[in-house]
Amino acid sequence: MLTVKSERAGDVVVIKCAGRIVRGHETILRNAVLQEKLARVAVLDLSEVESIDAGGLTLLVYLHHWTENNRSHLKLVNPRPFVYEMLTRTHLNCVFDISSFKDALVALGCEDAHQRERRPIAAAAYSLI
Repeated sequence: MLTVKSERAGDVVVIKCAGRIVRGHETILRNAVLQEKLARVAVLDLSEVESIDAGGLTLLVYLHHWTENNRSHLKLVNPRPFVYEMLTRTHLNCVFDISSFKDALVALGCEDAHQRERRPIAAAAYSLI
């Protein structure tokens, strides 16, 4: 089962995923990203994703193309070792922008990311604007 929780601050949305991104259960994540049409950056927090299969990888590729076509950017943060290994084995680590949450804050122009990382996600995302 997959659950998602979205927090938006300006044109940055952080979507926290928990569970498994697997075929048959990916619709909730797809809908969460697609409804954020006005977001400049969609950050997928994968820190609580236990596993991913081919259906989940296909969804991530679809979301990557969708965000790029909508003049947005998809960023994957904090994947667990198994998820990162699947992205690496399929060479998708070369396609996706993958980093830690701290690195994502720095890349998005946040100063002093170490302190901001400790704030709730929405507060950290808001400070990116």
